[in-house]
Amino acid sequence: MKNKKMILLFSHKLTNEQKQDAKNSFVIDEFIYLSDDLQKIWSNISPDLQTIQDILEPIKEFIKTNSNQDNVVLIQGDFGACFIMVNFCKDLGLKTLYATTKRIAQEYEKDGKMIKKSIFEHRRFREYE
Repeated sequence: MKNKKMILLFSHKLTNEQKQDAKNSFVIDEFIYLSDDLQKIWSNISPDLQTIQDILEPIKEFIKTNSNQDNVVLIQGDFGACFIMVNFCKDLGLKTLYATTKRIAQEYEKDGKMIKKSIFEHRRFREYE
């Protein structure tokens, strides 16, 4: 039986809650993070570039090399990059997901200033449709 992998095109590390949800909801056995050099590309896409197709090529190669039809890909980041990569992964027959969260805002006063703090709680993974 093949290991079911979740490939992460994601700028953060998964929380324990997210890992457990992926294991329960999608029977994930292994989480595949980008290499450091690919993570640097994914997490730092310049807003000044006219097109980003070329800089995503190494990430596309990584996905082709490290995936099979049983895998899912968690894709979150730059909107344009997500659009490109969701379409690319779907063309490969991969299930594409994003994480949903609930934001809890807290406001309090400190030293005469209002401080606003947001806490994000993982809710579920949702499939790009």
